[in-house]
Amino acid sequence: MVRFRVFILLAGMAAFCVLALAGSPAAAVDFGDDSSEWADDGECDDPRFAGDGMTATPLLDADILHDATDCEQAYSAGRVTLKSRQTASAPGINFGDDDSDFANDGECDDPRFDGPGMTTTTLLATDILHDATDCRQAFDAGRLTVK
Repeated sequence: MVRFRVFILLAGMAAFCVLALAGSPAAAVDFGDDSSEWADDGECDDPRFAGDGMTATPLLDADILHDATDCEQAYSAGRVTLKSRQTASAPGINFGDDDSDFANDGECDDPRFDGPGMTTTTLLATDILHDATDCRQAFDAGRLTVK
């Protein structure tokens, strides 16, 4: 009987740990890599973030997804937040449907968005509200913002 209780206790603790890690906010954010000139200087230089953990110098688009360690540490400490997460919590973002010819190709083709999750091809007005899955996934990963 004691072994059974210990087993149940251990199984419950393992399940809790798995759920806690899966629900970790930092796990859902793509921090990128540390290839920025300003990586590992103790300040987040990625303009997708905001807060007191940010650098005081001008933010550069070239640093998007390229200051991972600094930004992840500041994010985990609650010193920065992901700007798109702030926007996502506001009502009104309609991602639409997947009726575009370019839907589900891993790139957002909706010209209402901006960021490294966008396609590099010419944006078409006919794709507005018609690439929902790609745009939502890139937005949720912090790779897009609403223009």
